[in-house]
Amino acid sequence: MLRILSRIFLVLVLLALAVAGYAFWPRQADLRDFDADAVARLETGMWRDYYSHDYKTLATRLYALYHDIYRFSPADSARLAVYSGKAAQLFQPTTNRDEAQVALPMLVSYYTLLRDHGGETFDPEKAAEMELDWWQLRREKIAPEQYGNVIAQVDEEIFKAHNDHVTKSAQIRAAMMRYRDDRRDGHMQDEDWAHIEQNLIESYRELKTGVARGS
Repeated sequence: MLRILSRIFLVLVLLALAVAGYAFWPRQADLRDFDADAVARLETGMWRDYYSHDYKTLATRLYALYHDIYRFSPADSARLAVYSGKAAQLFQPTTNRDEAQVALPMLVSYYTLLRDHGGETFDPEKAAEMELDWWQLRREKIAPEQYGNVIAQVDEEIFKAHNDHVTKSAQIRAAMMRYRDDRRDGHMQDEDWAHIEQNLIESYRELKTGVARGS
């Protein structure tokens, strides 16, 4: 009996080590090689989750984005989901730029991990600051073209790519953000979300073209 129990214990230990190895073994993701349509569908869902304060479902979609689309490890995907989701959650109740800074440390952690295991070389603090900037700009009643320019700057910083495809991608996203904002307070219908999804598909197809290696 003791021998059987020892064997069972050994098997359980080996299984635990295998699971831990799969989850935590470092692997290189690829931020440029993604399914544009799948990213757009996930982002549309995440917008809905964010505005309905459904942070649990938001975290699930974020994990799927990093693990299934960009192929980060399970552990890194979970950390990225926590950092980005928590940053959005911290930012949502703020009312001015000073208060919004509470989200910056999470964004810096997010972009640092994205850089370290995403195959790109960029300044995570700069990317985080620009990300938070366009979040805030959306609240300041300016034209979507203006915060669209900052969205493009984030992509240009990450991918070191500056071209019409990257710019168009960012401007489409910004336009859809304004489309949603103009229909806030319960006025968004299913057909409006479908409209946003179709436009985000176009946006991410443009981005994929703009950041493709050798483009």
